[in-house]
Amino acid sequence: MADLDFNPVPHDHDAFLRKARKREGFTEAYDDLEVEYSLIRELLAARARAGLTQEQVAEAMGTTKSAISRLEAAPKHSPSLVTLKKYAQAVGCGIELHLVPLPRKRSKVAKQRRNDAG
Repeated sequence: MADLDFNPVPHDHDAFLRKARKREGFTEAYDDLEVEYSLIRELLAARARAGLTQEQVAEAMGTTKSAISRLEAAPKHSPSLVTLKKYAQAVGCGIELHLVPLPRKRSKVAKQRRNDAG
C-alpha cells in the first residue's frame, strides 16, 4: 500500500462567505437557513463534548449511523422534536426551545395609521 501523506485543504470560512455573499440571492438564502445551521452546530458540539461517535449515538437512539449522519448534515429535512429529544438524551443533554420575537418592520398600513392618528 502506498505511503500517503494527509494534506488537508485549508478552508477560510469567513473568506468563503465574503466571496459568496457577492452572488445574487446568496445572502438571503444563507440567512434563511441560519436556524437550521445553528442547530447542526449544536448537535455536533454536543456529540463532541460527549466524546461519542455517530455509531454510539445511533445505538443509544435505536437507529442507524446513516440516520445520525443525515441528522447532522446540511439541512435537507427537518427532524421531529421526538428525534431531537432522543439525540439530546443520547449525548447527555436536554433541549430548550425558545421563541424569540423578531424586530418588527413597520408595514405601510402601520405607517398610514400612525400618520392618520397624528
